[in-house]
Amino acid sequence: MSTTSALGWRPPIPRPLKRLFDSVPLLTFDANELPARAQSSTASDIPTLYVFSTEEDARKGLPSFNPKCLKWQTFLKLSRIPFNILPSTNHASPTGSLPFLLPARTSGAIEPIPSSKLYNFILSQKQQQQDEEFHPRQEAYQSLLDVPLRNSFLFTLYLDPTNSNLLDTLYIHPSSSSLWIRATLRHQLRRAAESEILKTTHSVSSGGPLKGFAHGVVHPDEIYRSAKEALEALAYELSIDNPGAEGNTGWFFGATEPGLFDAAVFAYVYLMVRFFSRPDNAEGEKESGEEETRPWLGDLVRQAGNGELVGHMNRILELTWPDLVVRDTHEHGQMEEM
Repeated sequence: MSTTSALGWRPPIPRPLKRLFDSVPLLTFDANELPARAQSSTASDIPTLYVFSTEEDARKGLPSFNPKCLKWQTFLKLSRIPFNILPSTNHASPTGSLPFLLPARTSGAIEPIPSSKLYNFILSQKQQQQDEEFHPRQEAYQSLLDVPLRNSFLFTLYLDPTNSNLLDTLYIHPSSSSLWIRATLRHQLRRAAESEILKTTHSVSSGGPLKGFAHGVVHPDEIYRSAKEALEALAYELSIDNPGAEGNTGWFFGATEPGLFDAAVFAYVYLMVRFFSRPDNAEGEKESGEEETRPWLGDLVRQAGNGELVGHMNRILELTWPDLVVRDTHEHGQMEEM
């Protein structure tokens, strides 16, 4: 017997099974439909953006509490494109991360749009399909968002123990009611945040104020110092285009209207002011009575330059969420709705 015929030989199907297969032909079923909530939200000509949010905030269209999600949510609103938002998780995203956008069912498109393709989608939907002009300084300023501001946000939310309750409220508790799963998820998120920070900061194998999980040490002083310098640089860039000066616009790089970079800066600044501002009862002390040792990111935003970043934030809010335009109760106070 040849090798080929030996490999190709298969035992015959027993007659009872063959009769069963013959009487029940193979059927190919249609793909599962989208969940009812997704169908109802995309049944018209309005696309749906899936973001980190609470059910109530999503129903009201309020800002996401995640910087990346908020950047695209803001840019869609600045582009005057109608859309719905729904709360979601990374596990539901086709790329494993949020946000992603589900086109309107009436558009004929069925594939979800990941964040890497959102800009082209938004450009295709705008009445004036003109790409933003890329400013020579934009790449350098984008690095300030991608490294120092992102690191400070990650550290403050995930690694600063004073914000454990906030982390639980935003990301841990909505994921599961199981204490074991919550503890595991909390550990995973903190480890991932630390790993991201250590990719772009100096680290050593031992010593320092906050030992890492594996190979390095996170240095809060370095993180906050870099964040302060980044915020000062962004405020200075805005001061060049101060809206009070003749011919200036108040948007980054002198643009005539806010663009994607403005939305990205707003996402960090708004969330820093919203979540990481010094409480009224924390002048010089933590709520637990500990001596104040680390700056509040919201304070760093307010102190940068001459208030350009707060002014920029409010101009964005005027165009997107006018009911959320804020003012400070005092120099270092928490923000209040107007």
